Amino acid sequence: MGLRSKIGAAITVTAALVAVLMGFVVHHRTASNQLDAARDAIDSRLVSAVEDHAAGTHWRPHILVNPRKMPEPLRRAAERGKRATYLDNRGGDPTLWAASRLGNDIIVVKRPYSRETRNLRDLDDVLLVAGGLGTAFAGVVGVALATVAGRRLNSSARIAERIAEGDLTARLRPRGGKDEIARLMEAVNSMADALAARLQAEREVTANISHELRTPVAGLVAAASVLPESRAAEMVRERARRVSELLEDVLEVARLDGDAERAETEVRALGELTRRAVRAAAPEREAAVRVRVVRDSLVETDARRVERILANLVTNAFRHGAEPVTVEVDGPVVHVNDAGPGFPAQLLHGGPQRFRTGSGKGLGLGLTIASGQARVLGARLAFANPRGGGARATLDLSEAERGG
Repeated sequence: MGLRSKIGAAITVTAALVAVLMGFVVHHRTASNQLDAARDAIDSRLVSAVEDHAAGTHWRPHILVNPRKMPEPLRRAAERGKRATYLDNRGGDPTLWAASRLGNDIIVVKRPYSRETRNLRDLDDVLLVAGGLGTAFAGVVGVALATVAGRRLNSSARIAERIAEGDLTARLRPRGGKDEIARLMEAVNSMADALAARLQAEREVTANISHELRTPVAGLVAAASVLPESRAAEMVRERARRVSELLEDVLEVARLDGDAERAETEVRALGELTRRAVRAAAPEREAAVRVRVVRDSLVETDARRVERILANLVTNAFRHGAEPVTVEVDGPVVHVNDAGPGFPAQLLHGGPQRFRTGSGKGLGLGLTIASGQARVLGARLAFANPRGGGARATLDLSEAERGG
C-alpha cells in the first residue's frame, strides 16, 4: 500500500470513528432527554390522577387503580410508598408507566412510548446518512490531500534516484510553503550541490595529478627501455609500463567524467569489432577466449570506443573471473561471460565505481571506463550473475544497429 492510500485510509477511518462516536453521543443524549421529558409529563399526570382519586373522581382515561398487570419493579416501588416511573420495553410497543400509592390503592398511569421510539429511530437514520456522507467527503478530501503530497514525494524520489545514478544536475523545485516536504526538497538539493562540488573537486585533483605525472612516467618508461637486459630490468620495464597504463586509465576516466567526449561514428560489422577487441585484450591468451557469432549485425557507432569497451570487459573477465571466457555476438548485443565468482553485489546494485572493485584486486577503472564509453555511445552496458554461476557483462548497441 502506497503512502497516498495509507493517508487516505487513515483520514477515512478517523472520520468514520468520529462519526460513530458523535452518533453514539447524540443518540444517547437525545434518548435520555426524551425519557426525562416523558417521565416529567407522566409524573405530572400521575399527581393529578392521585388528587382526582382522592377527591373521588375515577372516570379519567389511562388511570388504573390496582391493576393486575403492571411491571413488577414498578409495583414493588409503589407498595413501598414511592412515586415511580418505569419504561417497559417488553413486547412490540414500549410503554411508559407511572405509579403511586394512596392508602390501600395503587394509582397507575400509562401511555405508549412508540412516538419517542420512532423519533429516535428517525434520528439514527439521519445520523447514519450524515455520518456516511461525512466519512465519504473526508475520504475524498483525504485522498486528494494525500495525492498532492504523494506527487511531491514521488517527484522528490525520482530526482533523488537520478542523483544517485549520477545525474548531478537534477534538482527539486520546492513550490511554496515551508512544510516538511519542502524542507526535504531543499535538503536533497543541498546534498546534491555538496556532492557535485566534492566530485568536481575530486575530478580536478585526479586530472591535475595525472597530468603532472604524465611527463615523469613517460621518462621512466623511456629510461627503463634502455636498461641492459636482465631480470631486474625486465621487472622495472613491466612496472613502468603498468604505471603508464594506469595513468592513461585515470586520465581517460577524468575525460569521461565531463561532457566533452563525442563519438565519431561509422558503420562497421560488430562481429569483426568483437574479434579485434579480443585480440587486443588478450594477445597471448586469445586461444582461451571463445568468440561465437550467433548473428552478425552492422552498427553505426564509434569503432574505437566499442573495441575499448569489449577489451576492458574481456580483461576484467580474465583478471577477476576465471576461464573459460566466452564472447557471444547476437545481433547488436554482445555478451562477455566468465566462470569466476561473479560480480560483487555492490557493483550489481550501483554500477562500476572507480577505485572500488569489491574483490580486493585492481582499482575498478576498467569497468568504469567501459561504462563511461558506453554512455558516450548511447549504448547500454549491464552486469549480471547468471543462475549457473560466473559473471556476464552485456553491451547492447540496439540503438546503433543498421540494416544490412
